[in-house]
Amino acid sequence: MQIEARPASEADLPELTRLYRLLEAEQAELKSLWPVADGLAEPIESSFKEILHDANSAVVVGTIDEVPFGFMWMRCEPLLPQADGATVGSARLVFVQVEARGVGVGEAMVTMILDDFRGRGIKLFDAHVSPGHRLAKNFFESNGFSARRIVMHHSEDDRWQ
Repeated sequence: MQIEARPASEADLPELTRLYRLLEAEQAELKSLWPVADGLAEPIESSFKEILHDANSAVVVGTIDEVPFGFMWMRCEPLLPQADGATVGSARLVFVQVEARGVGVGEAMVTMILDDFRGRGIKLFDAHVSPGHRLAKNFFESNGFSARRIVMHHSEDDRWQ
């Protein structure tokens, strides 16, 4: 079994969209607001196309024997002006199909994307993880991440409970 990560391209748009839909379903079970607050704008394929052409972003695909089983999106985000132009590499989305978890697909992706951003001079990194997603939290903690902020939410709209 050969596990690798590689940069995504426009040829990956159908697979990225398929994987995103799996991520979206998983996240919506944890918090119904996720698809409309934390996910990508519809149409998803167009959002991915924009991200792929954004110089401040990178998307990698994780594969097993060249078959895509996951993806990760990171982008450079500026800190406040008093940070003298410093930016943070922010992992906005990460997903590995359930049947491919725990075998190194996520490791291959995070290693590749962090190396890419380190090569851009980035020294600060964030990862966005949904509350209750213990596996994602543990994954990032095993890669040296720790919580620096928790966003609390209250909804009085039954659609987003």
